[in-house]
Amino acid sequence: VPAPPPPELMEAIAKLGEKRVADGTMVMNGGLMPLSMGARVKVSRGQLKVHDGPFAESKEVIGGFAIFEFATREEAMAAAVEFMELHRQHWPGWEGECEMRPLMG
Repeated sequence: VPAPPPPELMEAIAKLGEKRVADGTMVMNGGLMPLSMGARVKVSRGQLKVHDGPFAESKEVIGGFAIFEFATREEAMAAAVEFMELHRQHWPGWEGECEMRPLMG
């Protein structure tokens, strides 16, 4: 079980979130509950199966999400770098990644 994020990181993320809400770029965000509380619905070989968490084979875990409205890809990248910089500063030794993808439509 991974260690919880340091309180200083959570405070820094909250301040960044307040900034993004104030400037109108953050549309929605949220954290995700542990894998043990989740389920997966899978279609394989024509069969639909539901598997309750936790998932022993999970190598990558998504801890949360945020939806933003930026004018350019460059602005979005800068925001992702800023978010990850908070992790680097406030959680020494932590390793992870932030995936950025545009919404369809």
